[in-house]
Amino acid sequence: MTSLTLRNLKKSFGSTEVIKGVDLQVHDGEFVVFVGPSGCGKSTLLRMIAGLEDITAGELYIGDRLVNEVQAAQRGVAMVFQSYALYPHLTVKENMAFGLKVRKVPVEERERRVQDAAASLKLEALLGRYPRELSGGQRQRVAIGRAIVGNPQVFLFDEPLSNHDAELRVHMRSEIAALHKRLGNTMIYVTHDQIEAMTLADRIVVLREGRIEQVGSPRELYERPDNLFVAQFIGSPRMNVLPAASVASRLSARELDVGPAEGIGMRPEHISVVEAGSGLLRGTVTLREYTGATTLLHVAINGGKTALVVHNGQNMPEAGGEVGLEIAREHLHLFDSQGRAIRPLARAA
Repeated sequence: MTSLTLRNLKKSFGSTEVIKGVDLQVHDGEFVVFVGPSGCGKSTLLRMIAGLEDITAGELYIGDRLVNEVQAAQRGVAMVFQSYALYPHLTVKENMAFGLKVRKVPVEERERRVQDAAASLKLEALLGRYPRELSGGQRQRVAIGRAIVGNPQVFLFDEPLSNHDAELRVHMRSEIAALHKRLGNTMIYVTHDQIEAMTLADRIVVLREGRIEQVGSPRELYERPDNLFVAQFIGSPRMNVLPAASVASRLSARELDVGPAEGIGMRPEHISVVEAGSGLLRGTVTLREYTGATTLLHVAINGGKTALVVHNGQNMPEAGGEVGLEIAREHLHLFDSQGRAIRPLARAA
């Protein structure tokens, strides 16, 4: 295991700066997920750590070693890509051992490492098969096994599940989490899927336009987002944000002061449906999306805004029906005119 330190890391392609000064400390054995929308720089940052992209400015340490000029093969990292990149003419065993063979690791040592990795990933029965004879999940495990046999200090994952269907993604998420628990290596994982980030990470790094917006545990980012971008990116369905002026008078009647807030955030799962004419908000149900365990309601409220509400009750409001919406004070999020979080919600004087 080892740590990583990124100090004012920058990357430019010509005159275009894509990584704009990233500072980050990744601790020994930590599972850190880089998440953000397409084009935010998360994969570029991962490739800089791997040594596949040159560093324009700043410093990158793996452990205590400055690795800016160290070749990828000498950094002690292993990368699992979005595509499996397996050799079709080699068996599973040969694919997993190929890198060791290139590095001239003795045959007995190669055999031991491949067998250990295969046992860890439940691939023993598949060692003689070719990639074309494997399912997508099995091929992904082989790609991970190929990384394991190199005994890397750091594992890097670049959106490894993006090509899988929903059921396989859930299964592979659990396998990767179990792998981290067994091996204890430092892992950095890139995804655009915030559900993957929430379920896998010890800490999440939220990126936007080449900068870090917030770093924290999944719970910290969900419950205490630093700004409007993080608040709406983390959590599904996304947080509702309404103009503070639209509910300020009702909050004031409850002795709550929005102060300088310009926006008020409410997560759909924290809103309750109450009788029409009561509650903090009032509106009309325009659409119902039944998902089995819950129903997602689209409610048109005053001012033309639509609020999303996760409804858990058996009695679903009818489309076109009037409803009241209630939310507890502790679940309200306030944001200023710059989108920065305001804490806490104050009592009115």
